[in-house]
Amino acid sequence: MILAAIPSAPASLPPLALYIHVPWCVRKCPYCDFNSHGVGAAAELPEAEYLAALVADLEADLPLAGGRELASIFIGGGTPSLMSADFYARLFEAVAARLPLAADLEVTLEANPGTLERGRFAGYRAAGINRLSLGVQSFQAAQLEALGRIHSGDDARVAVAEAREAGFDNLNLDLMHGLPGQTPELALADLEAAIALDPEHLSWYQLTLEPNTEFHARPPALPVEETLWDIQDLGHERLLAAGFTRYEISAYARGARQCRHNRNYWRFGDYLGIGAGAHAKLSAPDGSGGLHIERRWKTRQPGAYLRRRHDPRGFVAGRTVVAPEELPLEFAMNALRLIEGVPLSDWRVHTGRGTDALRACLIAAQEKGLLVEDAERLQASPEGLLFLNELLASIGESRASAP
Repeated sequence: MILAAIPSAPASLPPLALYIHVPWCVRKCPYCDFNSHGVGAAAELPEAEYLAALVADLEADLPLAGGRELASIFIGGGTPSLMSADFYARLFEAVAARLPLAADLEVTLEANPGTLERGRFAGYRAAGINRLSLGVQSFQAAQLEALGRIHSGDDARVAVAEAREAGFDNLNLDLMHGLPGQTPELALADLEAAIALDPEHLSWYQLTLEPNTEFHARPPALPVEETLWDIQDLGHERLLAAGFTRYEISAYARGARQCRHNRNYWRFGDYLGIGAGAHAKLSAPDGSGGLHIERRWKTRQPGAYLRRRHDPRGFVAGRTVVAPEELPLEFAMNALRLIEGVPLSDWRVHTGRGTDALRACLIAAQEKGLLVEDAERLQASPEGLLFLNELLASIGESRASAP
């Protein structure tokens, strides 16, 4: 079943966010499996054409919003900070003219700390971007070189200073660990350098070798498993001591600065996706009190995406409806990433199933120490977060049970 237009927003529909994808970067990193296309430092990007395509893409998706306001906007890539501040000012004007916006709308832009982007931070802030996510990855020259990054540790420090001067008071730093040749001491040195910059948010995640990447084809020498455990344990303790709260497997925040956009993903919220290769998750009433959930994705290649603006087929490259029997696992894969978990009442709302069949799986997982023993919440234990795949396998056993 293809998702139909929704005339108004039923109370049962989840919150709505908007993801915008910018597919270009200066150089493709060897670990990156995102839809990104290296164009070199001197390339002139087709801003006007891409802006027009994004607006047309959004226009085509408007019936799927169902009258809901946007709670957040996230611009990812690629390297979205290769686009000008004027590009984003005009884009946000187009979005605001077509969709209601939350009064406290969170607008995140991913940026690299290189010299090409830094001078634009004030313009981005004036355009309406209020959260900046800097892809630092490491402060160590050897690790940055191994990752194919084109900035230095000093570039990252200067970028943070310029972001603060531009008025950004909600700043995330992306850091990776488990890097080629990395020791626990080097990993902690990266964390110390990041903490010294006083960000509101840190995304601290382990390097993985993803299919269709250069690292997957030619794997670098990574730390052994025992070293990876040491890095994770020591880093986690250091971040807690620095005043950060871990609220998701790889996300740490100070105060109320958790990323609302990503929380919407993990709470199984909806999101529109516009831009080359952008993905979306959208819900519609199924006529019996439940929800049909559709995932859709747009044309990946930037040139093909731009041509789709004049194509009667539109921008959608594919779509699929999540089968009812797959909803329990889909929901759990997101919800269990949150350290706090989710209310067990969300299970019926998002899966359309009762909790009777689930409770047997929960008891088994609790006996293994993978779940917190709480009759009102679905929440992974610290052990469960470490062995999330095993926990998800237990939850997935409830798929075969009747609602």
